[in-house]
Amino acid sequence: MVLEATMICVDNSEWMRNGDYSPSRLQAQADAINLICGAKTQANPENTVGVLTMAGKGVRVLATPTSDLGRILACMHGLEMGGEMNIAAAIQVAQLALKHRQNKNQQQRIIVFAGSPVKFEKKLLESIGKKLKKNSVALDIVDFGEEDDGKPEKLEALLSAVNNNESSHIVHIPPGPNALSDVLISTPVFTGDGEGGSGFAVAAAAATAAAIGGSGYDFGVDPNIDPELALALRVSMEEERARQEAAAKRAAEEAGGKGGEPSSKSEDITMTDQANVSSPHEDKKHTDNMVDENDLLKEALAMSMNVTGTGHSAGDTEMSEATSADQELALALQMSMQESAGEPSSQTDASKVLEDQSFISSILESLPGVDPNDPSVKDLLASLKNQSEQKDKEEPSNEDK
Repeated sequence: MVLEATMICVDNSEWMRNGDYSPSRLQAQADAINLICGAKTQANPENTVGVLTMAGKGVRVLATPTSDLGRILACMHGLEMGGEMNIAAAIQVAQLALKHRQNKNQQQRIIVFAGSPVKFEKKLLESIGKKLKKNSVALDIVDFGEEDDGKPEKLEALLSAVNNNESSHIVHIPPGPNALSDVLISTPVFTGDGEGGSGFAVAAAAATAAAIGGSGYDFGVDPNIDPELALALRVSMEEERARQEAAAKRAAEEAGGKGGEPSSKSEDITMTDQANVSSPHEDKKHTDNMVDENDLLKEALAMSMNVTGTGHSAGDTEMSEATSADQELALALQMSMQESAGEPSSQTDASKVLEDQSFISSILESLPGVDPNDPSVKDLLASLKNQSEQKDKEEPSNEDK
């Protein structure tokens, strides 16, 4: 990165009123100078640029070498045109201004815009060039406009005298549709000795936007006028852009990592919803089934108990138990007869029932485990019959009393 102090010599002679360079020679020259000033200060923060005029009432320094780009741009407005260009005096004054620069480590450079005829002899210009070379001052010449009276040859001789290790350059720009600044942006006047590179050209393009009117600035801030604010806004924008890119990358990774998960999730939700919808009916159906099963179980248990009880009495009863069963039967019959003793009709019916041997035999046969032909059973029936006959005999006597 080159550290330079630069003086720019502006041609403000009467020839600058011509319109062969849009919009006029003076305005095209001003745009190019603004571009160069912005490029120089952007290339190195410690670079300084100064401006002087070569015509009018005499050579006039508008701005000594400074890094305040606003001051440089302000001095370019309202330039007065008149007189003839005095290139020899302008170069000598520019050399004197560079000699008194504050930072002696800065390299010295003079840029001359020559848009009008050169009245000086070639030898005088060569002697000025040799003096510049002796003091290690580089010279860039922008040749445009008038080409009469051997102007290109004189400027070439001046450049040959001052050039040292290709540090000085000359650019011939004929009239054409392109702006003067657009043509200069790709020339060594902007790129220097190759140290500035593309960044230098980009800075020059930013300065071009400033010269045109500032419509091309990011955030609406001229970085040449307020570089700190422009830098802060640019850093803020870069941080926000990085944050958005990180968020977008994170979202893409999450979406790619889940893959088919959304569909399975939706299926799970659907199945859950279906289960929730059908669960009341299923619960009711399940409850009904449980009730039916309980009822069936109870019936089965009751039936099994009946069958088991019947099987047990039929299979396990022995003859020794028949007597106890007969006694219980007799006791039951006796109790029933005693309950109905107060009723003559019931007693008579009971007597009739006991007298009916066939009926008693059929009842006894129907009882499980009872043998009507058993002697004990016959004795029991005979005793019951005798008791009933005795009661029948006693009843008339009681009625007589």
